[in-house]
Amino acid sequence: MTEATTNTAKPEAHSYRYWVLALLFVAYTFNFIDRQIMGILNVPIQTELGASDEQMGLLGGLSFAMLYCGLGIPIAYLADRWDRSWIMTGALALWSGFTALCGVAQSYAQLFLSRMGVGVGEAGGVAPSYSLISDYFPPKERARALAVYSFGIPIGSAVGIAFGGVIAQMFDWRIAFIAVGLAGLLYAPLFRLFMREPARGRYDTKSEAAGAPEAKASGLTDFFRTLGYIGKKPSFWLLSCGAAFSSMMGYGSFYWIPTFLQRSYGFSLIDAGFYYGAILLIGGVIGVWLGGFLGDKLGANRRAMFALVPACAWLLAMPCYAIGLLSPSPEIAFVLFLVPTALGLVWLGPVIAAVQQLAPVRMRTMTSASFLLINNLVGIGVGTWALGRLSDVLSAQFGDESLRYSILAGTGFYVIAALLYLIAARFLKRDWVD
Repeated sequence: MTEATTNTAKPEAHSYRYWVLALLFVAYTFNFIDRQIMGILNVPIQTELGASDEQMGLLGGLSFAMLYCGLGIPIAYLADRWDRSWIMTGALALWSGFTALCGVAQSYAQLFLSRMGVGVGEAGGVAPSYSLISDYFPPKERARALAVYSFGIPIGSAVGIAFGGVIAQMFDWRIAFIAVGLAGLLYAPLFRLFMREPARGRYDTKSEAAGAPEAKASGLTDFFRTLGYIGKKPSFWLLSCGAAFSSMMGYGSFYWIPTFLQRSYGFSLIDAGFYYGAILLIGGVIGVWLGGFLGDKLGANRRAMFALVPACAWLLAMPCYAIGLLSPSPEIAFVLFLVPTALGLVWLGPVIAAVQQLAPVRMRTMTSASFLLINNLVGIGVGTWALGRLSDVLSAQFGDESLRYSILAGTGFYVIAALLYLIAARFLKRDWVD
C-alpha cells in the first residue's frame, strides 16, 4: 500500500464520484446481507443447536460486535494514513470468507467464532467508506451521498432476510451462509479494480488555509490525540450515545422480527423472509433518503437540524411500532411496520454527515470509527441480546408471544435517543468544523 494522496492530486472526472458511490453501496449491501442474514436463520439454527433466545441474541450481537467494534479504531488509524481502497478490499474478502465458514459450523461455539470473524472483516468497511465519500462529495451534497451509501442497510438487510429464507427452506441454513459469502468473495477483486484513492480534504480546506493547528499537527491520526479533540465536543458524545440507543431497537428489531413473525403469526421461513424483506426495502429506502434530503435541505442554514430531524423521527416511530406489534392481523401490521422502519432510519444521512464535520480532515476516519465504536458496541452488542434475554424472561408468562412484548419494550430506547439528540442540537453549531 502507498500513503494516501494529498490535496494536490489530479481530480477525477466529475461523474466518477457516482461510480465510487455505487461501488461503496454494493460493498455496504454485502456488509448487511452477511450481518442480517442471521435474523431469518434464527429458527432453523435454534432448532438444530438447541439454543435459547438469549444465546441466539448473543450470536447475533455480541459475537459480531466484540471484534467489529474493537478493531475499528486501529483500522481507522491506518485508513487515515494509507490507501483506503486496499483496506476495504481486504475487509470485504475477510468478512465474506468468514460468512461462508458459518455454513460449515457444526456447533454453537463454532458458529459463534465464525461470526466473530465476520465482525473482524466488517470492522474495515464502514469508517473508511465515510471518509472516501467525504473526499468525493462537497459538504452541501454529503448527507444525500451518505444516505445513498446507507441504502445498503435496508437493501442488504432485505436481500439477506428474503434470500436467506428461500435458500434455508429449499436447501439448508448452511447453504445460505455459503452462498452469500462466496458472492462477496467474487465482488472483492472487482471492487479493488475500479476503486481509486482520492485526494484527501479536497472540499474541506478552510481550516487548513486558516492555519488551524489541528490540521497541521504531526501524528494527528493518533487515537488519543483524536479522542482528546472530539472528546471536548458534547455534540460528539450526544450524537454517538443517542445513535447507540436507537440502534438497540433498530438492530434488535431487524434481528428478532423475522422470528416473531414465525412464532406469533405462524409464517414459514420464505413467507417471513419476503414479508419483512419488503418492509425493510420499501420503508428503509424511503427513510434513509428522506433523512439525507432533510439533512442537506434544513441543515444548510441551521446545524441543529442534523440532530432535530432524527429526534422527531424516533418519537414518531415509537407509537407506530407499538400498534403494529400489538396488531392481531399481519396485513395491518405490515402497513404499520413500514412507517417506523422508515422513521427509524432517517438518522443515518444527517448524523453521519454531522459527525464528519466535528473534526479536521485528517481526523475524519478516526472520528467516524469512534462514533461507530459507541454506536455498534451498544446497538449490536447489547440490543439483540437484551431483547432475547427479555424474551426468555417473559416466556413463562407469554409463551411464544414473549418476543412480541420484548420488542415492544425495546421501543423505549427511541425515547432515550430522541432526548439525547434534542440536547445535542444545542451544541452542533459551536462544535462544527467548516
